[in-house]
Amino acid sequence: MRFRVLAPLFIALLALTSCSTKKTVLPYFVDIQDQQGTLPAIEYMSTIQPDDELQITVTAADAAAAAAFNQPEVNPALRSTFGTGTTPKQLTYRVDTSGNILFPQLGTIHVAGLTVEQLQQELTSRLQAYIVDPQVTVSLVNFTVVVAGEVRTPQTVKVNRNRFTILEALSAAGDLTEYGERSNVLLIREESGERKYVRINLNESDILTSPYYYMQPNDYLYVSPNNVRQENSKYNQNNGFKLSITSTVVSAASVIASLVIALTVK
Repeated sequence: MRFRVLAPLFIALLALTSCSTKKTVLPYFVDIQDQQGTLPAIEYMSTIQPDDELQITVTAADAAAAAAFNQPEVNPALRSTFGTGTTPKQLTYRVDTSGNILFPQLGTIHVAGLTVEQLQQELTSRLQAYIVDPQVTVSLVNFTVVVAGEVRTPQTVKVNRNRFTILEALSAAGDLTEYGERSNVLLIREESGERKYVRINLNESDILTSPYYYMQPNDYLYVSPNNVRQENSKYNQNNGFKLSITSTVVSAASVIASLVIALTVK
């Protein structure tokens, strides 16, 4: 008899357990259990693309000879397009739609598809015909990535170096919130005129050896909300709607009551 009474309660408890919201695994790389180890190196090949903005500086022992191969500097106070201030700023090179830049003295150079290091080597090789021991520095000025979704400070991150990882991008945005789904981070990347996307699982260490470990200019990272965040959002929306309806009904009732009282008094 006691079993017959408890059986329905037991079945109901199992049903509630099976329907419970899936918990988010908060730590990264839970598959790494050893105290120490090594991971295979990955080849990083971020290449220059049309519309990229490059800063190229040529230096040498003979400063006058190197100056002929540098873009002129402009005073931002005199050129509004460069902002305000008095510190001179070196003009940059915009890669055109054909993937070329116009370099002083050397003319048109095709740079699209080259890495920053490859372009440095190419320019150094060409300049050796004009300058003794030239030193060339190339950097991407417009290297930015967007981090959005369930991170503490969603933002556009301006990168000041040529190598920048997905972990650094997330850290720059304050890392994931407790509502961020570590197993569902969306990366959108533009390559060869096409937008490609991949979903990344930060609970697994595969990303550390993935071609998506290093960020590329204009990458977009979106951290999906977990089930708890989505359920809370639905709950808040439903409660807000109910509150709005209740407020409308109360207001209408108040107006009707006021009219009834006014008519009764008359």
